[in-house]
Amino acid sequence: MNSEKKTSGAVTRRSFLRKGAVAGGVAATGALAAPAVLAQSPIAVRMQTSWPASDIWQEFAQNYANSVQEMSGGRLEIDVLPAGAVVGAFQVLDGVNDGLIDIGHDVPVYWYGKNKAASLFGTGPVFGGSATTMLAWFYNGGGQELYNELTQEIMGLDVIGLYGFPMPAQPFGWFKNEVNSVEDISGLKYRTVGLAADLLQSMGMSVAQLPGGEIVPAMERGVIDAFEFNNPTSDMRFGAQDVASNYYLSSYHQASEAFEFLFNRSFFEDLDPDLQAILRYAVPASATLDHASALDNYSADLQTLINEGGVTVHRTSDDILAAQLDAWDQLIPELEADEYMKRVLDSQRAWVERVTFYELMNSPNYELAYQHYFPGKLSL
Repeated sequence: MNSEKKTSGAVTRRSFLRKGAVAGGVAATGALAAPAVLAQSPIAVRMQTSWPASDIWQEFAQNYANSVQEMSGGRLEIDVLPAGAVVGAFQVLDGVNDGLIDIGHDVPVYWYGKNKAASLFGTGPVFGGSATTMLAWFYNGGGQELYNELTQEIMGLDVIGLYGFPMPAQPFGWFKNEVNSVEDISGLKYRTVGLAADLLQSMGMSVAQLPGGEIVPAMERGVIDAFEFNNPTSDMRFGAQDVASNYYLSSYHQASEAFEFLFNRSFFEDLDPDLQAILRYAVPASATLDHASALDNYSADLQTLINEGGVTVHRTSDDILAAQLDAWDQLIPELEADEYMKRVLDSQRAWVERVTFYELMNSPNYELAYQHYFPGKLSL
């Protein structure tokens, strides 16, 4: 798609308002037709993601745009662009803040380099809550207020952020050889992002933080020995199975992340209230549809990797999982030395302690039922 603003058949809200005085003068003379036509022209909106054009998450972003356009009756016309079209994959926050793009679709850990607290909103310590649990924390447990404090007050950004699709726990990732213990991963050059980099560095790995589109080339050049990105579909689409054959699912390094929708605040607040509402409430609505699509695609593509890609799928060993929890225990006090980060972690702990108690107590043993009806399937 074209990364330039559309100028034919669409106007930006801001350009429309700048012309308001002229239009008002025409209306005063009785010539009402031109302003009426102008007011009905669609508002051109530029939205960029942090994902390659081929990634399933780019499709998720396009689905959000399509639903917004339909609900707005065509008054909002969103051009969805992949990573690099206007700014780099890790610079989406900057692009939205500077008004180069109106909406961004990314994850907060991608701007971890600007403020370490960003990682607490998706890739921080796991206290036992799932990604769905933590999405609920954002909307009902005080998370959104803490996020606004970070972005708007501490960092002084001209952005509004909302959370969408809660991602399933991310795989430990792709390895050329089997890794069953902490000793097996020690010294490996490994790609991850955010606080997970600090975590795994403390466990003896040498960590590089790379955008998704750079992972396979880095693996081919020997810059990294192993990596994680996010899920079977994204991993398969960029060719993870071509550079490694051991795929480890389940990990505590990034157990509860969610999509971040970033809106330039000036752009957003300049819109009519009904258009603001459409943009806002389409975000949590997209979480349900993205989750359904993810379960469908991720599960199907995992089978493709197993049956056609020559990939051996493992669950990460209890030895490595226990070591990850121990490493979080060592890292948390360092994070809590920052007053703001301690308040975020305290809020998350209190939420997980109460909510996950209910979730775990209320949930039957689904594995027992699965093994009953599909015996032997889990013994890969």
